[in-house]
Amino acid sequence: MKLYRPATVAVGVLFVLLGGLTRLLDPSEVFEDRTRIITHGAIGEDVKYYDSTVTITRLQFAKSFAEDEDDSAQVDTEGVFVAVEYDAVRGTEDAGINSITLAADGGSVYAPVTEIIANGIDFAEPGFARSGALVFEVNPSDVVGLTLKLRTSGTLLFNSLNQDLAIDLGVPDDEVAQRSIEQAQDQYVIPDSVIRVA
Repeated sequence: MKLYRPATVAVGVLFVLLGGLTRLLDPSEVFEDRTRIITHGAIGEDVKYYDSTVTITRLQFAKSFAEDEDDSAQVDTEGVFVAVEYDAVRGTEDAGINSITLAADGGSVYAPVTEIIANGIDFAEPGFARSGALVFEVNPSDVVGLTLKLRTSGTLLFNSLNQDLAIDLGVPDDEVAQRSIEQAQDQYVIPDSVIRVA
């Protein structure tokens, strides 16, 4: 059995690494990844995610938030907080790891401020459902077209297509956005995550 020379192996590894870096540095390749499927939906709609289902059940604007009603560590903002409550029903397949962002038509992208609590949608065991909430701090002048974007970070099967979600949160124009901000409640209390049989 003839072994390859170490220099040949090193050159091959170098080309593989350069190819990967070139792909990561080219934004068109990263943002238009053909190995990802994007499923679109709307608030209140059951959206398929692999063989699981995600439903955004409620959208709430608030001036502050706290982890529980007795919490003295209330978090305030100069902008506005957007709380997104969800219901996730797990199918038999592994739902993988995901991350969540909110995107607005004006180009702003918001990450959850509750990252310590959760920064993605948590799925329970197969056959069970989990409800939860994520809170985002947003710029009041850029909330039109808010869309929740779920991006799959990885699954157990590397040979499967990754599925992402884009869920419209029902803020179609400036009038609805302004009304939602004006009617923002004083404090949003993050509800406890609940697991139940689906």
